[in-house]
Amino acid sequence: MNHTAIKPPAVGSHDDWLVSMPKADLHVHLVGSAAPATVAALAARHPDSGVPADAGELAAFYKFRDFPHFLDVYKLVSDLVRSPEDVVTLVAGMAEDMARQGTVYAEVTVTPVSYISAGINPGELAQALDIGVAAARACGVELAWVYDISALVERAGAHRTLDAALHHPPAALTGFGLGGAETGVSRAGFRDEFAAARAAGLHSVPHAGESVGPGEVWAAIEQLGAERIGHGIAAAADQRLLDRLREDGITLEVCPSSNVATGVVPSLAAHPLPRLLAAGVPVVLGSDDPPMFGTSLLEEYRRVRDHLGLTEDQLHALARASFEASFAPAALKRRLAEAGAVGCELPPGLA
Repeated sequence: MNHTAIKPPAVGSHDDWLVSMPKADLHVHLVGSAAPATVAALAARHPDSGVPADAGELAAFYKFRDFPHFLDVYKLVSDLVRSPEDVVTLVAGMAEDMARQGTVYAEVTVTPVSYISAGINPGELAQALDIGVAAARACGVELAWVYDISALVERAGAHRTLDAALHHPPAALTGFGLGGAETGVSRAGFRDEFAAARAAGLHSVPHAGESVGPGEVWAAIEQLGAERIGHGIAAAADQRLLDRLREDGITLEVCPSSNVATGVVPSLAAHPLPRLLAAGVPVVLGSDDPPMFGTSLLEEYRRVRDHLGLTEDQLHALARASFEASFAPAALKRRLAEAGAVGCELPPGLA
């Protein structure tokens, strides 16, 4: 089935208060955050990639038939990043985009095996991410990192991810995740890697319940010790699970436009976010892979208001929750939650 692309974010919207309201993005992937111009420039460097080298053609390239098709496209884009300089370019561009929409903090998912496969060693990756943090700070944006296992890789890839996290971490590494396919890939199969990461002080933030049923959300909680869960929307079908999420304060990182674009939800109007909120489940909004899904974190706030009827008070509550559910130090949470408009002055060579 072909899924219609969601209308791109509005330009020049009158919602100034939404722009100036400080926000944190706790569910965004580094490669998926790349603006069309950045992707096109990288594709031009690597004409064998299969990715359009024209920014205008990317809109059609990003129309996904279903979730597996999205994963195929995501891998092609990921394969464009082949040097530490490419990594820094991605981070700097992401920070500029965040600054424009009032996102002052983000915990960004990075999949180390993608870069290792491209010839970037774990130490080089960590150094590039450290440089990226400094570039983001010049934009008024604080970044932290989540290293995630891609469920599509073989077991050796899971071990390489853990090794990078434990022995070659960037300074701002805060979490350990699991993304990619869920069908036929049990969360429980990664319990050993998550146990080791948690023992080292990393927070557990796996994806679960995005494209399959609530059983994988249960597995993420009981087998991986999940403190937050990426997506988790399948929980809406299981009242006992909703109660568990509420009682244990486990936050769901909900990405409505992503769910529609990949076909796991038929429309924004049909999204289970209102049911999750009504059940008292802790929820934050995430942008996931924003340019791929024709959105941004700011646009997600607009869309849940316009399509799901969330009130201004609810939007403010979601923004506050985004800081509360983060793993930032308490003092930084307070400062960022009260931040005003941010500006972006990239260091020389990154502008």
